[in-house]
Amino acid sequence: MRQRLRLFIGEDELSDTGFGTPEVSMELSEFTKVLSDAIVWDRSWLADLADERVKVSADLYEVLMAYSQMRPSA
Repeated sequence: MRQRLRLFIGEDELSDTGFGTPEVSMELSEFTKVLSDAIVWDRSWLADLADERVKVSADLYEVLMAYSQMRPSA
């Protein structure tokens, strides 16, 4: 039987087929520890991954956006 060709139309279709990038979970404390260390030491992989999309919960997103709009205290 001949295989049927499929048209790739974007990221959503890729994840629906089960061939997408696997996801993992980790505690925010561990994530921030690793990320802050990489920032302090100016690791090159940060620049390599700068355009990557990161999924966060709606709650965390709201906190991050509120924090980013706060003005520094005097």
